[in-house]
Amino acid sequence: MSAFFWQREAADGAARAGTLHTAHGPVQTPTFMPVGTAGTVKAMTADAVRSTGAGIVLGNTYHLMLRPGAERVRALGGLHRFMDWPGPILTDSGGFQVMSLGALRKLDQDGVTFASHIDGSKHRLTPERSTEIQHALDATITMCFDECPALPASVETIAASMRLSMRWAARSREAFVPREGYAQFGIVQGGVEQELRAESVRALTGIGFEGYAVGGLAVGEGQALMFSTLDTTVPLLPGDKPRYLMGVGTPDDLLGGVQRGIDMFDCVMPTRAGRTARAYTAFGTLNLRNARHAGDTRPIQDGCPCPACTRHTRAYLHHLFRADEILGPMLLTWHNLTYYQSLMRGIRTAITESRLEAHAAELRAAWAGGDPPP
Repeated sequence: MSAFFWQREAADGAARAGTLHTAHGPVQTPTFMPVGTAGTVKAMTADAVRSTGAGIVLGNTYHLMLRPGAERVRALGGLHRFMDWPGPILTDSGGFQVMSLGALRKLDQDGVTFASHIDGSKHRLTPERSTEIQHALDATITMCFDECPALPASVETIAASMRLSMRWAARSREAFVPREGYAQFGIVQGGVEQELRAESVRALTGIGFEGYAVGGLAVGEGQALMFSTLDTTVPLLPGDKPRYLMGVGTPDDLLGGVQRGIDMFDCVMPTRAGRTARAYTAFGTLNLRNARHAGDTRPIQDGCPCPACTRHTRAYLHHLFRADEILGPMLLTWHNLTYYQSLMRGIRTAITESRLEAHAAELRAAWAGGDPPP
């Protein structure tokens, strides 16, 4: 079992290409992590996820706590065996649900009590319990338990939330059980307030973690504010540790994040879009429910290696969605995740060849240009 560390291999401006070394194998960065909230990437088998080129996936503490239960997963051999994913797994601590399930939780200084969205049963998450659950799941990367308000919010609200999260970060770190090849990441909070973000970074680096995440963005502030916050926050983070932007985002969000020094991303967008007939492509997004695809014999995107593109036409996918056939979301999710992984590989190659700015301009021009005519 190897040690956990991130190794930089190339840089182009603020952008970095490297390799994340973990107990469950290496991951090339920058990387996009498909979201497997409940121990599965929706509509995908583990083999299908692997075929897209994904090197690491994400699970969720809150949802796996509710069902089947962390202790049951541990008894069944851990999340890697349970979901047939021997590679690295990062687990979100449940902190996002503190915000997204605001109507179903009660927050205090010690932690959060949730009323299950499934059956109303009560569940308690504290920094210690969140860390314990992630250990039971055998997460390669454990996240600190945190709390972040939706934006916009007052500076006072953001400051109080950030400082609570920093206290919880210290408790999460104390509860973390070090193992070779495993890691725990601290989460920078502070909304879009530069001074609060800097205070959060100082607190987290003072505690010391194997990696650092930027949380509390893509929660209503818009891309411009997100990017400007990254511009001032990311340079404060240790240069020898991996940097993770949580819950982001569109292809352009990923590109902009990499240009600002981010190494890791996750988001439900490509899988959710796959279930709602939206395809991500090199020329923007397509809505395959649109009638113009009914007789279109082209693939979604020429050259894409996914089965939706190599074996089927836009017309067939249009039919599947119109007929509410489950194969439509399966194939389109496969395509979207394949596109996201291809996007990240292309960006990584551009960094190693010191041509990221030109590559970024080409990508954005193609997205803006739209779907070429038949």
